[in-house]
Parts: sequence; C-alpha cells; structure tokens
Amino acid sequence: MSDRQPAGALLAAAVTVLFWSSAFVSIRSAGAAYSPGALALGRLAVAALLLGGFALVRRVGWPDRRAWPGILTSGLLWFGGYMVFLNWGERLVDAGTAALVVNVGPILIALLSTWLLREAAPRSLWVGIAVSFAGTVVVGLSMSGGGSSSLLGVLLCVLAAITYAIGVVAQKPALRHGSALQITTYSALVAAIALLPFAGVLAREAADAPLSATLNVIYLGVGPTAIAFTTWAYALARTSASKLGATTYVVPALVVVMSWLFLGEVPGWLTLAGGALCLAGVAVSRRRVAAPVAVVSPRG
Repeated sequence: MSDRQPAGALLAAAVTVLFWSSAFVSIRSAGAAYSPGALALGRLAVAALLLGGFALVRRVGWPDRRAWPGILTSGLLWFGGYMVFLNWGERLVDAGTAALVVNVGPILIALLSTWLLREAAPRSLWVGIAVSFAGTVVVGLSMSGGGSSSLLGVLLCVLAAITYAIGVVAQKPALRHGSALQITTYSALVAAIALLPFAGVLAREAADAPLSATLNVIYLGVGPTAIAFTTWAYALARTSASKLGATTYVVPALVVVMSWLFLGEVPGWLTLAGGALCLAGVAVSRRRVAAPVAVVSPRG
C-alpha cells in the first residue's frame, strides 16, 4: 500500500477523531444516570437503528461470508466489549489513569497489524507513537491529582485497550469484502444483540434518568458511534491500521480543549504541554517515508 493517503481518508479520520473526542464529555454526563452495560446498549441500539435504516434506504445487502469473521470479532470485542469495559473502568479509576491505560491501544494496533496484517511499520511511525504516548502520560498525570485508582479499574481499562486493538485489526481484512457502511452496520447490530441482557437495566434507568443524560446517550449513538465508526471504517479501508490508530492520539489533546470549552475545566500548563506532545507525535507518525532511490550503475 502506498504511504500516501487519499484526502477523503484524512477527512474521514478527522471526523472520527472529533466525534470520539466529544464522546468524553457526553459519557461523563450520561454515566451519572446510566450504568456501564446499559449505557453501552443504549448507545449501540441508537447506532444500530440509525445505520440499519440508512442501510435499508441504500439497499445494502448481506455481507460476504468472508467479511463475517471480522464483523463478529470487531462487533463483539470493539463495539460491545470495549464500550462496557471503558464505561465500567472509568467509574473505578480517575480520568488520568484511564487515559494512560486505554491509550496503549494504538501501540497494540501497531504491533498486531505488523504481525498479523504484515503492514510496514516505518521508524517515523514508532517515533510518533512514542512521542504521542509520552504526551498521554503527561496529560494523564496532570489529570490524576487526588483521583483514585483500583486494580479492577485498571484491569478493565487494559481490557478496553486490548479489545479495541483486536477489533480494529480484525476489521481491516473485512473491509476488503464489504463497504464501510456495511461492515459498521452489521458490527453494531452484532454488538447490540450481544448486549441485550442489559435491556432490562436500560429500561429501568431510562425511566429515572434526567432528559439531559438520555439525550447524551442518543448523541453517543448518532455521532461518536454511527457516524464516527463509519468514517473510521472508510479511512481504515484506505490506509494502514497502525498509522490510522496513531491518529487517535489527537483525542487527548481535543478532550482537553473540549473540557475547557464545555465543562469549564481550565487546563494547567502541564496538561497543555501533554496535549501538544500528542499532536506532535501524530504529525511525526504520519510523515511520508521517502521512496528508495534506485542507483543505476553505468555500463562500460
């Protein structure tokens, strides 16, 4: 695959990163009224209904059988498991610790995609990931003051990072046998079905939840799930999993800005410095690798 990504893939990745960054604010609001499993089911149910309706209008057919291993793996582990683990983990650890642990995900994606997908991993990618992860560490430390961390909470965040990484790597081959809309729609349906045991809890909590929390659940289903996961799949089909995974290190920097704007949480200089490191690392990871120049020996 060429190291040059189409403009459409870059735009799609930008849309994904923006929506996933905004999800941080919405999860904090909705999580006060909805438990981890119910929140994940509500979010995925909204996404599955929206994507399913759109797929019917577009007459998207049944996926090719070769796409189903990736759909089932990403649907169960990433769309479903990741959301439950992350929602639960963030209740037991402070935001800084959660950010530190979950952002191991792009590193795992790079390792797995190099091993399983045989993707090239240039030095600039690893340098960029290292710089961005250092920025995540700085942001995490600056957000961890006075917070609490439990062993279970850290373990849940580790599971979130692992399921995220496996889901992304599993989705990549599936996109060779289906469109971004098709793969995302059926992955969301698989996850929603898997989380149906939480339906009773969701119904009870929705009856007591304030309107603002429910609206945030709906927003999470529409923006950060239905739209963002589709644009992610579109970008993933057109670039390497490791390089796309590294772009998610923009999220901590954007979360800092959005928390400042919408929650009134004024970041300290250490947090800003960490956010700048995250952005710098993403820029380095996306540097193009110069093609080797062929040396032609003169003929005598």
